[in-house]
Amino acid sequence: MKPFWKKVTAFSVMSTMACFVALPAVTSTAATEVTVQQAGNPQGASVMGNLPGDTPVTVDVVMKVKNKDKLAAFIQDTTTPGSRNYRKYLSVDAFRKAYGADAESVRQVVEYLRAFGIQTTVAPNNLIVTANGTAAQFNKAFSVTLKKEEYKGEHFHGSKENPKVPAHLGNNILCILGLSNYSSYTSHAVKQTPLLENGAVPQGPLSLTPQDLIQHYNVQPLYDKGAAGAGQTIGIVTLADFNQEDAYAFWKQAGISVKPNRITKVNVDGGSGWDGYDETTLDVEQSGALAPQADIRVFVGPNSDTGFVDTFSTAINENKSQQISVSWGESETAVNYLVQLQQETPKYAEVFNQLFMQAASQGISMFAASGDEGAYDAAREFGLSSGIAGATSLSVDTPADSPYITAAGGTTLPFSLHSDKYQIDITNSAERAWGWDYLYPYFDARGLNNPDGWGSRYLAGGGGGFSQLFATPEYQRNVPGVNQYTAVKQWTENADQSSLTRDTAPTIVTGKGKGRNLPDLSMNADPYTGYKVWVSDPGAPGTNAGYATYGGTSFVSPQLCGLSALMNSANGTQAGFWNTQLYRFALQKDSPLHPLNTTGPQNDNGFYTGTPGTVYNQATGLGTPDIAALARKFNRR
Repeated sequence: MKPFWKKVTAFSVMSTMACFVALPAVTSTAATEVTVQQAGNPQGASVMGNLPGDTPVTVDVVMKVKNKDKLAAFIQDTTTPGSRNYRKYLSVDAFRKAYGADAESVRQVVEYLRAFGIQTTVAPNNLIVTANGTAAQFNKAFSVTLKKEEYKGEHFHGSKENPKVPAHLGNNILCILGLSNYSSYTSHAVKQTPLLENGAVPQGPLSLTPQDLIQHYNVQPLYDKGAAGAGQTIGIVTLADFNQEDAYAFWKQAGISVKPNRITKVNVDGGSGWDGYDETTLDVEQSGALAPQADIRVFVGPNSDTGFVDTFSTAINENKSQQISVSWGESETAVNYLVQLQQETPKYAEVFNQLFMQAASQGISMFAASGDEGAYDAAREFGLSSGIAGATSLSVDTPADSPYITAAGGTTLPFSLHSDKYQIDITNSAERAWGWDYLYPYFDARGLNNPDGWGSRYLAGGGGGFSQLFATPEYQRNVPGVNQYTAVKQWTENADQSSLTRDTAPTIVTGKGKGRNLPDLSMNADPYTGYKVWVSDPGAPGTNAGYATYGGTSFVSPQLCGLSALMNSANGTQAGFWNTQLYRFALQKDSPLHPLNTTGPQNDNGFYTGTPGTVYNQATGLGTPDIAALARKFNRR
């Protein structure tokens, strides 16, 4: 499962960002100004009049990182044995001085907004200026008129006008967030649905526990050494509240002795509601089970662009968590579509990338779920009948696409199914890429082979492919399998890639790609070989409490986060940014990573499959980890 931070329903999403772009300057009686690209509103939104001038509004002004190339080189040094900066991480203050926006640039933004009565708070990294004022104040500051609007029953504010700021400010600002607060962010938790239909009897690991993961991925040797995560802190970035009591109940029933009072909830910008609470619950339960003596800090932010950015900023600037996981996101296709409509800033992904670079420089290991729509990450966001060009194109997920976060992919464990009703036998004899094509015969027999069934079942799988927003990072270059692929073609798109039809039979194709390759590594994520989660009613701990079985790459991200804490405690080190190290390890003869390189429909994520002899493939990345062996690799001092 990967619950998604923002998923598009048809074409009804709008962003809350605006971008400072190089448009012609306009003349003002006060000063030369630059026009800002405004994040627009949902198509078909109704305007209900002007937003009352005394309405409180919060806006984030995102500043540009300085010396970005030097920052990238420094991060590389922190993960390179023999470098003078190997594992010598920055404090937040040192990051701000070396790479945050210049103090004078920040001061000018603060003073400009203060002139309109707007109060500001500057994040410790000098990258985020949070501004609090009224609608009337922001109308004057940015030359806009904020409106009350409604779309599909949701009420919000926004503006179709392009805001303006003095040119000397715009040159130092990456973008702003919050001039509109429309949100369609939803959890996309994949709950295991029954396959027991009139004699269908699945066999296999259907409701796993942490002990199953420990055994399968060779974690036990770390516990045998006495490691348990002591001295480590796990960070969870999320957009939904949760019952802390559920996590403690889960660990108790699993027989896991944990550090008491280990969970701290940090509400950012007022916190969030309960939509997606099962995602937050499983993040805490899974990560905490694998490092039982680690502390856990859960950063809960509002379900909005500003909320998501502020939550990351808070977690990273606090700098107490040596590892941070996130399991929310959206497809790059959706981002690009909204950019084309001028409803999203082209700098959207870079906002998060800047923060992830800061995290890497501070030695924080970052993990993100890669998605649950397989190679077609946008298909279920838009639907298969939206008519939107590119809706069914191959795509990957953001923020997992950032080169400075470890993208967690998904596999399926050995599984079998027999149906008396349909006289069908399904068997997976070995761990493979997660893609539900192994269940196609069963889905077909149930009459699901139609566009509705395709969207909900046939296109599920671990996210993977090529980023259109980020170039191939240095650590992926010259790694066998990167920027080339073998795939199982099972679908044919129409001319503008707005819909697809199923091929009569799968065929093997090969090709080349470019950009950041996703994911980086994978573990079990299929809901039908999924994990138990203990949940009770939202806001009512213990009420209707019990186990449910879920899956998805949102398990893999927090599990890796917990394993990071476990390995750090075992080694007495802080591993820092994983990716540069993972790809180096993968090229060594004693690699702790096991590529899943079988070619064909028995090992694909809906399109990408393995290529024999390579180190990397876009279905499962570098493969699955041997955690004990990986810990030994990270233990180099």
